[in-house]
Amino acid sequence: MEWTEDDYVAYLAGERRRYAWVMRTYGGLTASRAGAEAMAWYPYEPPGTPFRGLVFHDEAWHWAMRVLHGDDYTRTHPDLAGPPPAYEALG
Repeated sequence: MEWTEDDYVAYLAGERRRYAWVMRTYGGLTASRAGAEAMAWYPYEPPGTPFRGLVFHDEAWHWAMRVLHGDDYTRTHPDLAGPPPAYEALG
């Protein structure tokens, strides 16, 4: 996918925000720790980086749930298979 720099940075910020929200809400992390985890999971990749933005192929909900509950979270925690309305409202 071709990104403009503005589009990429905006999308990156949104995914970081949603990832941090999940880590606070479901993982019990402090806002500071959740923000640091989001930055680590979604590092900025400069233009020209091979596969830039590949992490976006799944949404932040999925990546955070994998960290919190493992790869099989949809089976072991079926109630967490999809995000709740509060997550969706984050935009």
